[in-house]
Formats: sequence, structure tokens, C-alpha cells
Amino acid sequence: MLNYLMKRYALSRQGAKDLVIATISCVIHNITLMLPVSLLYLLVSDLLSGGVPQNHLWIYIAGMIAATLLILISYRWVYSATYYATYKESSVRRIALAEKLRKLPLSFFGKRDLSDLTTTIMADCTKLEQAFSHWMPEFFGSMISTCIIAVCLFVFDWRMALAALWVLPVSLLIVALSGRVQNWFTRRQTEAKLAVADGIQECLETMRDLKANNAEGKYLDGLDKKIDVQEGRMIASELGAALFVVPAGMLLKLGIGTVALVGGLLLANGTLSVLTFFMYLLVVSRLYDPLSSSLQNLAAIISTNIPIERMNEIEEYPVQPGTDELTMNGSDIVFDNVSFSYNTGEQVLKNVSFTAKQGQVTALIGPSGGGKSTAAKLAARFWDADSGTITLDGTDVTTVDPEKLLSAYSIVFQDVTLFNNTVMENIRIGRQGATDEEVLQAAREAQCDEFALKLPDGYNTMIGENGSALSGGERQRISIARALLKDSPVILLDEATASLDAENETRIQEAISRLVRGKTVLIIAHRMRTVEGADKLVLLKDGRVEEMGTPKELLEKGGLYAKMCALQEQSGAWKL
Repeated sequence: MLNYLMKRYALSRQGAKDLVIATISCVIHNITLMLPVSLLYLLVSDLLSGGVPQNHLWIYIAGMIAATLLILISYRWVYSATYYATYKESSVRRIALAEKLRKLPLSFFGKRDLSDLTTTIMADCTKLEQAFSHWMPEFFGSMISTCIIAVCLFVFDWRMALAALWVLPVSLLIVALSGRVQNWFTRRQTEAKLAVADGIQECLETMRDLKANNAEGKYLDGLDKKIDVQEGRMIASELGAALFVVPAGMLLKLGIGTVALVGGLLLANGTLSVLTFFMYLLVVSRLYDPLSSSLQNLAAIISTNIPIERMNEIEEYPVQPGTDELTMNGSDIVFDNVSFSYNTGEQVLKNVSFTAKQGQVTALIGPSGGGKSTAAKLAARFWDADSGTITLDGTDVTTVDPEKLLSAYSIVFQDVTLFNNTVMENIRIGRQGATDEEVLQAAREAQCDEFALKLPDGYNTMIGENGSALSGGERQRISIARALLKDSPVILLDEATASLDAENETRIQEAISRLVRGKTVLIIAHRMRTVEGADKLVLLKDGRVEEMGTPKELLEKGGLYAKMCALQEQSGAWKL
């Protein structure tokens, strides 16, 4: 049962246990709420028999005190079992999702954008938090306690029990049949919500460009339309649920009428006592109110299907398998007939073969869209190749756990990501546990002193979200300092000096020259000046190896590389 609950409601094992305990607490609480009805039944019985005996009076007083205490205790248990446990499970669920996202291949993130994933971790988890604290335990507890009470009602008089309970399965069936309709409305509502979240995030991220092009008004008009669509779909979703819940609730109230009608007929025929008739009227008056809430809870539970489906999609997405062991005596990277496509039928790399040797700088060059960045990321196993093999020191990278494999790589991306922390801590990400002096040494080699020492608190200055307080070149130097600090046997540089001026580029290239000694270096560059000192060039065009050799050999060959060098020389002489 626990495994079913874990799968059905995206719960941890402890969360599934807590749901069972919460349901039991609700069952007991519902039964304790019937204790006053039982005492009232006995009291009326005594009154009809000629009065309450003196010794029974104290029994009733003690019973009422005991019932009150039991109700308070059970209510406290319900509160603890539902709310406290749910908040713990909500925390566990969010952490589990974040941990799973950390292990997923980048191919997954190409299918889900940032606002989508943020909505899953925050909004969808909040939806389930509400479900497990308010709806599910109360619904399941209400159903179980109703079944227990139903057995008791049938024991007293099966005819009156049928008159009281026939509406329950019919009402539940009506709401249960709304599942497909509610899922359709919820899915559309979720799509509209994601569109709004994505639009708001995009607006904030691109506000500079929107203002620069006087396009913010038009963009906000479009965002308003998305908000209107979401509002309409939320109203439609509420209406879709109400179309089933309201009729079911109205039908449930018919139970009181049938109890009164059947009871009156049986009373007139002399086959039912007044006391029993009175008891059934008391029970149904107490029974139908929570059942009405249960119908609403059932509809709300059905509405959680889509958030659960979205969370299970993340939980069930296959991770990249691999061993935690990586033994390296060298660090040669070998591509052997590697092919890869992001989307089926659209190959980015086609039978690519080359070797990046230890102690050498291998440069990937070529026209934009040729597959240079893709090849470098495949080497670090950000994705897995469709065919062919990529080996690091003879070990197939697909057999090594991605996190273990990345411990052998220092990577500088063209697009730098920084955190809202100090310059010092942003560099220390390269190697956790590095001393301040080691961090500062890497920073000096990456030419960070030039700007960091001018900041208000030097290297301890907070740089804002994604380094918003820094320029593009300053952000890139911090990224290079990280790689220098990590000091791994394999270096991947993706346009590492693209945002630097000529003077700083020369200085950093000197630092990189010290960094790469004895290591395997794979560098991606568009400027031929950057790679003129490389040991080997691999020119990729349309996903294939077009040319390969030393810069001198390719110049003498007079092919595409020579043409690219000539074009860049011409562009360098261009003036306004």
C-alpha cells in the first residue's frame, strides 16, 4: 500500500506513512464526534422510559466530560498528523526534486524551461501541501468513518440505513466522473499559468532590450492578454468542478428527506420506534455536513492529478548511469565516429573523430552552428552521444557517473553564471575548501585584481544576482579564476576571452598558458588570433570534421581555415 501511495501521490516513504496515520487520526476524530449523539440517544431513551435515574445522571455528566476530552485530544492529533507532517513532507519533496534535477542530463532541461521547473518545485508542491493538510486525510478519514457508522446503522435497522445512505455512493460517483473534465481544465489552467510565469520572467530578464527598442508597451500588452487568459481558465476550472460538486451536494441533502419519509411511514405502520426514528434523524444531521465537505475534498483531490503527473515526470526521468570510480594515468580525450542530435532527425555532429592529447591545446574552430560547443559538452558528458564513443584516458565517459567525471574537468563557458555572493566566494566555487590565499592567487592570475580591489569591500563585495554589478569582461575573469583554482587535468574553454579587451586577453592567455601545462586542453574559439598558438586545430563545419592539423599546416593547405584567417584580417582593417 505504501508503494502505491508513493507512486500515486508523489510521496516519500515517510510521507506515505504519515498519510496513513493522518487518515487514521481523522477516522478516530470523526467517531469521537458521534459520542455526544450516542449519549443523547441514551438520555432520550431514559426520558421516554419515565425519567433519568439518579445514578445515570452522573454517568451522563462523566460521559460528556470524557467525550469533550476525547474530541479535544483527537483534534490535537489530527492537527499534528496532518499539518505538521505535511509541512515536513513538503520540504522533503522540494529537496528530493532539487536533488533529482541535479542528477538529470542536460537533455531534460532542453524540454522544460526555467519557469516550468520553478512552478513544479514551488506552486505544484504548494498545491500538494494543501491537499495533504486539508483534503486527503479528511476525505479518506470521512469515508472510512462513514463506513463504520454505516455498519452500525444497518445493525439497528437496515431499512432506515438504506434510506440514509443511498445518496452517498451516487453523490461520490457523480464527483468521481468529473475526473476527466477536471484534468482537462486543470491542464489548460496550468499551461496558462506557465505562460504568465514565463512571460514575467522574460520581461524582467529582457527589460533593458525592451526599453532600448521602445518595445516594453507592446510586450506588456501581450503579457496582459496572457494574464486575462489565465484568469478565464481559472474561472472555467472552478466552474467545471462546481458543475459536478454542487448537484452531488444537493443530492446528498435528499438523504434527510428520505430518512424522514421512510421513518414516518415505518412509524405509522408501527414497525419503527420513536426513539430509533429520532436516533436516525440525529445521525444523518451529523453525517451529511462532513460528507458535503468530502465531496468538495474529492473534487480538490482530483485537481491534484496534473501537479502529481508533473512531479512524477521529473522523478521518473532516467538519470545518466555510471560508476563512481575514475582512475586516470593520463587525460587524452578521443572522439571515435561520434554522432549526436538534440532532436530526432536533426544531427548536430556526424561521425566526428579526433584526439585531444594530454599536454597539447586542441582548438575546435569553424563557422557558427558547426557543433564546436556541442562536441566540448559531449566530452564532459553533459549529453550522451547517439552513436560512437568518447573516451577519457581510454575510459568510455558514458560508464562514469557525470559528477565524478566532471571532477576531472575545469570549464569556462562563454555564458558565465555567477551567484549573489562575494567575489571571493564566487571564485571559491571552483574548489570548495580552498584557502583565501589560494583563491586570491587564482584571482590575480585571472587579472581580477584590476576591478575587485576597486569595489567597496574588495573581494568581499556582494556582486548581485548573476554578477549584475560587474561588466561582461569582469564576470568572465571570475569564471576563469574558478577554472584556475580547480586546476583539473582537463580544461574546456568555450570562448573564454571573448568579452575581454586586447590587453587583458593577452594577460589571461599568459595565465592560461601556465594553467594548461601537462594537461588536456580543448578550446573553442571564433577569433583565429586566439588559437594561432594551438597544437592542433579541428575545423568543424555542418557537424563534420572539415579540416584537421596544426595552424601552419592548415594555412599552407589553403582551405577553409586559410579563408577564415583572411576574412578576419580584412575585418580587422575595417573602419567607419
